[in-house]
Amino acid sequence: MSYLMKGVKWCSPVSQMGKVTGSLFKAHTLKNVLGINEQHLQISRASSQLSSEKANSYNYIIVGAGSAGCVLANRLTEDPLSTVLLLEAGPKDTLLGSKRLMWKIHMPAALTYNLCDEKYNWYYHTTPQKHMDNRVMYWPRGRVWGGSSSLNAMVYIRGHAEDYNRWSREGATGWDYEHCLPYFKKAQTHELGPNQYRGGNGPLHVSRGKTNHPLHQAFLEATQQAGYPFTDDMNGYQQEGFGWMDMTVHQGQRWSTASAYLRPAISRPNLSVAEKTLVTKILFQGTKCIGVEYVKNGQTKKVFASKEVILSGGAINSPQLLMLSGIGNADDLKKLGIPVVCHLPGVGQNLQDHLEVYVQQKCTKPITLYGAQKPLKMMRIGLEWLWKFTGEGATAHLESGGFIRSEPGVPHPNIQFHFLPSQVIDHGRVASTMEAYQVHVGPMRSTSVGWLKLKSTDPNDHPIIEPNYLSTEGDIWEFRQCVKLTREIFAQKALEKFCGPEIQPGSHVQSDKEIDAFIRQKADSAYHPSCTCKMGQPSDSTAVVDPQTKVIGVENLRVVDASIMPSVVSGNLNAPTIMIAEKAADIIKGLPSLREKNVPVYKPKTLESQR
Repeated sequence: MSYLMKGVKWCSPVSQMGKVTGSLFKAHTLKNVLGINEQHLQISRASSQLSSEKANSYNYIIVGAGSAGCVLANRLTEDPLSTVLLLEAGPKDTLLGSKRLMWKIHMPAALTYNLCDEKYNWYYHTTPQKHMDNRVMYWPRGRVWGGSSSLNAMVYIRGHAEDYNRWSREGATGWDYEHCLPYFKKAQTHELGPNQYRGGNGPLHVSRGKTNHPLHQAFLEATQQAGYPFTDDMNGYQQEGFGWMDMTVHQGQRWSTASAYLRPAISRPNLSVAEKTLVTKILFQGTKCIGVEYVKNGQTKKVFASKEVILSGGAINSPQLLMLSGIGNADDLKKLGIPVVCHLPGVGQNLQDHLEVYVQQKCTKPITLYGAQKPLKMMRIGLEWLWKFTGEGATAHLESGGFIRSEPGVPHPNIQFHFLPSQVIDHGRVASTMEAYQVHVGPMRSTSVGWLKLKSTDPNDHPIIEPNYLSTEGDIWEFRQCVKLTREIFAQKALEKFCGPEIQPGSHVQSDKEIDAFIRQKADSAYHPSCTCKMGQPSDSTAVVDPQTKVIGVENLRVVDASIMPSVVSGNLNAPTIMIAEKAADIIKGLPSLREKNVPVYKPKTLESQR
């Protein structure tokens, strides 16, 4: 952390003042000398403290080198006059500068290793879920350069245009689709080239799967036999339907925001980065944010921001840090003895996530990834990837999927599918036991909403996380539909030659009551926590940040990450989080928002049918 303290010079005010008083005031009484000494000592201490703070100061401090923080660090240091300090609680994502030595992060097929490893993972757990047989749910979150973009399944999904138009109606003015699409494009270089929806010159490389696996082909054919359309780009004109997934994989490697944004900027003299540094408190003078307190190597230190502090810790860490620093529900803070800086009751509220379930089918042919999980085959796959970043290690294998509507009358898709030619058990913490394939399926716009609160004033204590899953009848019905519609697809002719017995839920699960029980027992988080520092109008008592991403009621403090979503989008969250940071960077720089008007978006010909 030596660069944090660059230029700090502590003078010795006592010796300096001794010389002055000795030469100028020899004739004075000891009492007068001591009085003058004391006065000058106070002035000298104050000026010394000011010079120290100035030397230990940056224009911007970004808390969290994750999906949003890496983007901001890059974009804000494009101005050589802006100094930025990026603080990350976890380690770097390389070892001795090598990605190969950190293959568990950078090999796409190795993704489940870090979902289960506390070294790069906050390893959160929820409260027992009363609507899910009191199960405690596991929530992995990235604690490493790149954040959750270094842990996730690399699926690049933007959500639907109407998600962003809804945000605007919910109070996030200027965040409708025509103001967000240009920032998705600005971030992206798509391997298929730029068009009206795709970017061609951004740092984030996006590609399609290369395996051409027969089970992916059969699944897509089965979805069309079931009456669903094929879409050639679910991030483009038409989300609805099934097709090939976009992935943040580049040249066979995970392309996290650390690779896309942080490493290209790391050599800039105006960017300083510190890892293994836990920010414990935001510092205020009154309601003006002036810096942060952090712990590194067991030592507590302070660092100051002349312009702004920006929280990019994600949907759990950002509200936690706000509350630890006195911003949140005043009653809750007072119970913990935390001095209230600003009463903002929305902090930690409005917690939203996607829940999903795996519908699994035994495969009658030995073509799934089961064989690839045998030790010798894994070694061969690993060596090929280490040698030339190719082969079965160079993909996350979630190469096909889609979006459909659960019933007639739903205006745009509210159920998402990821297809995998393998079996996953307990987040990948338990090895696959047979040749099988599965879909991950779940509702995208659940009405169950939760919250998180501080457990204590200790920053190392995980907050209390209450997602309140399956607390509405509508959510239970939609999940039931997910299972029924998946079974219908799996029963199509295209999958007939591969289709063995159903593993999960199992042929014994048929009635609505039995399906509901299966969902309660087996559904899990899709790892999309969001909305806990909701963006909205200052007049909205539940809003935490305004549409400029500024924390309401205080100065010089912003939140820029998935926590500021007013409501969860219909899809995975990494691409939208990167878009949020790209757009926020322009706001922070004082630039006018990019805008693309009248970009066409598919609408079903009729809402009278489900497909």
